[in-house]
Amino acid sequence: MQRIVLAYSGGLDTSIIVPWLREHYDAEVICVAADIGQGEGELDGIVDKALRSGAVSCTVEDLRQEFVESFVYPTLRAGAIYNRKYLLGTSIARPLIARRQVEVARAVGADALAHGCTGKGNDQVRFELTYMAFAPELKVIAPWREWDIRSREDALAYAAARNIPVAATAAKIYSRDRNLWHISHEGGVLEDPNQAPPRDLFLLTVDPEDAPDEPEIVTIGFRQGTPVSVNGQSMNAVALLTELNRIGGQHGVGRADIVEDRLIGMKSRGVYETPGGTLLYTALSELEMLVLDRRTLAAKDLLAPRYADLVYEGRWWTTEREAYDAFVDKVQERVTGTVSLRLYKGNVAIAGRASEHALYDERFVTFGEDDVYQQSDAGGFIRLFGLPARVRALKDQQLAASERAGRSGQPAR
Repeated sequence: MQRIVLAYSGGLDTSIIVPWLREHYDAEVICVAADIGQGEGELDGIVDKALRSGAVSCTVEDLRQEFVESFVYPTLRAGAIYNRKYLLGTSIARPLIARRQVEVARAVGADALAHGCTGKGNDQVRFELTYMAFAPELKVIAPWREWDIRSREDALAYAAARNIPVAATAAKIYSRDRNLWHISHEGGVLEDPNQAPPRDLFLLTVDPEDAPDEPEIVTIGFRQGTPVSVNGQSMNAVALLTELNRIGGQHGVGRADIVEDRLIGMKSRGVYETPGGTLLYTALSELEMLVLDRRTLAAKDLLAPRYADLVYEGRWWTTEREAYDAFVDKVQERVTGTVSLRLYKGNVAIAGRASEHALYDERFVTFGEDDVYQQSDAGGFIRLFGLPARVRALKDQQLAASERAGRSGQPAR
């Protein structure tokens, strides 16, 4: 008998995969569920549900702290944003979950690894690239690429026939992924990109129209690019992100409606809620503009989309990512300070920023009288800075004069 370790969420797909694996493979199924901050209730009863579905065991791994510190924060510090809007909430979780799944598989002597990712999505790549990095010899089973179930409706019928309870229904058939960083919504009416998301779709953020009528100021502290405090109170990574999710969510901050490019080539539409993450990205970007010089900031902006592509494509466990992190670590050495944000009905505005490493110096930029900057120096700088353009213009004038002289028969002056 084979032993298969399944990455288990308790959702529709993985719930039906347990009996399917037992029916199609002579195997024991061991489930591994990851607690990465899905929220209250989502993991309740998940072990019992897995066992009733036919698994021989199910473990729930608390990965919240590692998720934020070792996956969320490096991506944040790199400034990685995919397709202009996506803060990579699902993407950064998969390498962590898959690596822990491999560790369990090693411990129990498994023959194979299984996941519930569809053959149309990105997650299959993220899981399997991690498998390749840590357990290249283990067999990989991806039921969505093998079975005759072709839709969510088919999956619901399969679950009903085997008395497997699932939260999804034909009326609300959204595919959701939630963790401490975000929640994603796909499927159902969202498959029409011209259809606005229903008001009752959102779970982490209030409708901006229903947000408080008074703005709120939130101040975030950073140390070397890593968030360390909210409103002056030091917090660990999980508590800090939880608090920012609460604050941002109650003001309707962090919604993104995206038509994105999947890795496998097709366009897809997703709606994301990332309230705390939106505050962190906004604040860190402002602090960097205060502290970093122009060339360093430009270099980091060049790296950010490359880092985002790497994360989106599941290439986390690579030398490339380690090299990028080394660059980011150097860049962030002086990115320490505070940023205050003004939240109001879905909008985020800057209310202030401060750092002991700020390159902004009022003595140099003031319009008042100063004794630290000689304005006459600018003339010489401009002459040298514009020298290539001046030489080019003089050369063009000489050539134009020669052409006119040739046409008139007169020597060029």
